[in-house]
Amino acid sequence: MATRALPLLRESPPWAVACAAAALLWLVAWTLEWAWWTPRWLDRALRDQGLKGTRYRLFTGDLRENTRLNREARAKPLPLGCHDIIPRVLPMLHNAVKENGAASFTWFGPNPRVMIPDPESVREVLSNKFGHFGKQRFSRVGKLLGNGVANHEGEKWAKHRRILNPAFHHEKIKRMLPVFATCCINVINRWEKIMSSEGSSEIDIWPEFQNLTGDVISRTAFGSSYQEGMKIFELQGELAERLVQSFQPVFIPGYWFLPTRNNRRMREISREIHKILCDIIGKREKAMKNGETNSNDLLGLLLESNMRQSNGNAKLGLTTEDVIEECKLFYFAGMETTSVLLTWTLIVLSMHPEWQEKAREEVLNHFGRDRPDFENLNRLKTVSMKSAFSCIPSIFRFF
Repeated sequence: MATRALPLLRESPPWAVACAAAALLWLVAWTLEWAWWTPRWLDRALRDQGLKGTRYRLFTGDLRENTRLNREARAKPLPLGCHDIIPRVLPMLHNAVKENGAASFTWFGPNPRVMIPDPESVREVLSNKFGHFGKQRFSRVGKLLGNGVANHEGEKWAKHRRILNPAFHHEKIKRMLPVFATCCINVINRWEKIMSSEGSSEIDIWPEFQNLTGDVISRTAFGSSYQEGMKIFELQGELAERLVQSFQPVFIPGYWFLPTRNNRRMREISREIHKILCDIIGKREKAMKNGETNSNDLLGLLLESNMRQSNGNAKLGLTTEDVIEECKLFYFAGMETTSVLLTWTLIVLSMHPEWQEKAREEVLNHFGRDRPDFENLNRLKTVSMKSAFSCIPSIFRFF
């Protein structure tokens, strides 16, 4: 093959050879700057400010070490009654803090990640009043999970936030409490049916709470279209797992464009989610134009707010693509967070049965066997110590 290519190279015009050589030199220079010069410069700059951190490794950073530590941490079970979960959940960061202090940095590929323990510094970064701190840029493949308001900045962020705000208003969330209650009652009824005659059974609560979270998000986001919403939830879960698999121990620029089996499946999932959402949104917009209002779910509230804010001017509102990305982001933001919180809460309650009794007694005293109402939920002092519901406004404020 090489001997056949040489005559072709000799016959090529000089300008073509020069262009090919220039492109090759540019690629080499860009790679060196991206993978070596810039990380080395950032490393010196951070250390000059008094920070300590892990040593930068070409291309990979701490990815290999992080993979190794995660594998070792998960190789043995967490002792029952142990609350020291950081070494198991985040072993890389735990070791970095032990070796280099609370204010230190690690490497995600060629990018440093700085840990900031000072609350005032954290507040300054999150408020970002002067625009010095940009949001972390999502990779092309990372945006498949949802390229919504959490990723935007500047005027685009302000427009999306202004339109989304009404959908997450406190009064609107209150109207969704009956849906939350119905989903929880369905889970409890199912658990009661599988109980043995002896009165005790073993249930794997992790998949149960994943399904509960999917059911709640689907019903509150899409109302009567919740079955299609559950399909989206399942696809998003598979997409998230495949996204984790796509992180290689050695970072390869352009890996996303390689026609690997995992990459092809992620594209298929993305297209399927897009089609389902496009159909749901199209039907809802058509119904709203015909005077059929349905603002009892998040999609209806979002479309209603978008129509009101745009006031006929398309530039002031969100496009269908924007709405699709916000729906995907809502799924992604609530998919694992709530189910993990509920699972860990039950684990901790099983470690401390006395708190089970306190929580159960408090609920029965206030509601008996009736469904809870929003106004009286605030009276549950013990239960509200770990209330997942109270996290929803806080998460949205962060975006």
